[in-house]
Amino acid sequence: MNIRLLVVLIIMNFNMGYAQVNPLLREFNTPHQTAPFSEIKNEHFLPAFSEAVKQGEAEIRAITENTEKPSFENTIIALERSGHLISRTAGIFFNLLSAETNDELQNIAQEVSPVLTKYQNDITLNPVLYERIKSVYRQKDHMNLTTEQNTLLENTYLSFVRQGADLSDTEKKRFREISTELSKLTLQFDNNVLKETNSYELHITDKEKLSGLPESALEPASAKAKEKNKGGWIFDITMPSYLPFMKYADNRELRKELYMAYSSKSFKGNEYDNRENIRKIVNLRLEMANLLGYPDYASYVLERRMATNSEGVYKLLDDLYNASYSVALKEKSEIEAFAKKSGFRGDIMPWDWTYYSEKLKIQKYDLNDEMLKPYFELNKVVDGVFGLATELFGITFKVNKGIEVYHEEVVPYEVYDRDGRFLAVLYTDFHPRPGKQGGAWMNDFKGQWKEDGTDSRPHVTIVMNFTRPTETKPALLTFNEVETFMHEFGHALHGMLADVNYASLSGTSVYRDFVELPSQIMENWAVEKDFLDRFAEHYNSGEKIPVSLVNKIKESQNYLAGYLSVRQLSFGYLDMAWHTLREPFDGVVKEFEEEAWEKTRLFPVIDEVCMSTQFGHLFAGGYAAGYYGYKWAEVLDADAFSLFKEKGLFNQEAATSFRKNILEKGGTEHPMVLYKRFRGHEPTVDALLERSGLK
Repeated sequence: MNIRLLVVLIIMNFNMGYAQVNPLLREFNTPHQTAPFSEIKNEHFLPAFSEAVKQGEAEIRAITENTEKPSFENTIIALERSGHLISRTAGIFFNLLSAETNDELQNIAQEVSPVLTKYQNDITLNPVLYERIKSVYRQKDHMNLTTEQNTLLENTYLSFVRQGADLSDTEKKRFREISTELSKLTLQFDNNVLKETNSYELHITDKEKLSGLPESALEPASAKAKEKNKGGWIFDITMPSYLPFMKYADNRELRKELYMAYSSKSFKGNEYDNRENIRKIVNLRLEMANLLGYPDYASYVLERRMATNSEGVYKLLDDLYNASYSVALKEKSEIEAFAKKSGFRGDIMPWDWTYYSEKLKIQKYDLNDEMLKPYFELNKVVDGVFGLATELFGITFKVNKGIEVYHEEVVPYEVYDRDGRFLAVLYTDFHPRPGKQGGAWMNDFKGQWKEDGTDSRPHVTIVMNFTRPTETKPALLTFNEVETFMHEFGHALHGMLADVNYASLSGTSVYRDFVELPSQIMENWAVEKDFLDRFAEHYNSGEKIPVSLVNKIKESQNYLAGYLSVRQLSFGYLDMAWHTLREPFDGVVKEFEEEAWEKTRLFPVIDEVCMSTQFGHLFAGGYAAGYYGYKWAEVLDADAFSLFKEKGLFNQEAATSFRKNILEKGGTEHPMVLYKRFRGHEPTVDALLERSGLK
């Protein structure tokens, strides 16, 4: 045997052996090819990414070295199908990074992120590949493509243009540097906020200081103290701990302390401070936009959004502001008058707002979270929300303990269509942990696509930070947590019911200002007695939620509607201010923030707090120049739900149309085309203003 052959065989045997050791480098022999979490260790990720990139590069070379004339099949489809191992590995890794992270994973992310950015840049900045794509694109009017194929071609071509394919060599080099640096900075931004969140606790040993707090808030705080071998109670700035404290604690100084801790995340001048990260991120985004020929980053982003440009965004924000701000001022005056009658002296500050507004709500509507929580036991809520999907769309859910999970609290479900066809795997992850980012989100470990006659079904996850069970009570949710669950479940439906050919157009791969429609419309059922009667039973007595309570929920639904609208609009204005900058930012982050949302301000400026430094949606997520999308989607969801109000909450015709035209179609067509096909007309703000009591 010659030496070269021997070396090749040794390398092959080594690689085969390593693939057996590294589960990420082999086919998953698991139910529905789900991730084998028990086998995956942190040390597997870097080698897996390295091998995945090699495979992806080989797939790209096969396209560029193809001597046949460029065609839709050998260029566009071949590109769409490339990078499977990268997508699978990244799907697992980045979901764990958000839901079950640790220092080692965060370090790996800092190492991997620039590698993946380089890989993506190597594709979109490849001149040979781009020429092949342009060649196919020029033929598009003569190729008899389906609507979905045409969208894929259009998206592919524009993605190359928008990622620098037309730049000069010098400009391409700078584009690479910018995108690599941005990938690192956005990760660091998120890590800083998580570390700040985890580093704070309010430890109280004197029960007199906890006056006003209900047992449902004290019991988990006591359990948290015991976990840390401490006496008394520990509160933190995760939402299940923070919000009840702000609502009910009589001790104003402690409310202020907790508020300041929550609102000053990554704004303390320590190692987790994000101000410099913000400066770098917005300036790099501006430079990237300028390189590509746009005056600012918002212009670049909005070109591929329903709003189309900054003028469209500001029109929406301003229209809603004009309808909301005067209402918000009246609401504030009402809270101030109530607080004064209650003996409060001085100016109402943010740490007073939730406390007194909750007390006024109780007085006006005889309703609070403690009255509702006994009817929202988590397992019953799960049954109810899943049951709604069964009623509307005919899908069913079955726990399969044979599907591995990444944490013992995660529950895996198989999802089936009404005809028994397997649709998806759904993971639910409900409670806060030190390794989990704050908030709530939906994502997928694997998307949906069709290839060679096989419909590859998605693996979807929904992650929350809900109230935990205690020693004496099951997990009882606030009404807001119920709405949050329904919101994220709406995103999950978008992913699970996807029925398209190409992964890049599947599920939630839609315009950012359209993606919130499936989530926000689901929240509308939460106030309907016919829906609540199906699951909302007292966890002790089994009594259905009384109609009187449901009526109170409805009556109080628009409580502080003006304030809540203005608050959301303030975030939209702040986002647009950061991303309509046309000169590099070298100012003071806090001053810029205050100026950006000055018109929405309802409270005095507090120098020690800052929203921007913890605003992950903008600086670590995908909502830069897109936060307005929540309000945009509110317009859509209010208009869309009015069809169900008109035809019936569980009307099959409306539900089937929503499934077929919205949930299944993903990004295969322009969202307004899909919406009009479902609704019959374009939406207006009227339904939203009417629903929220602002009209």
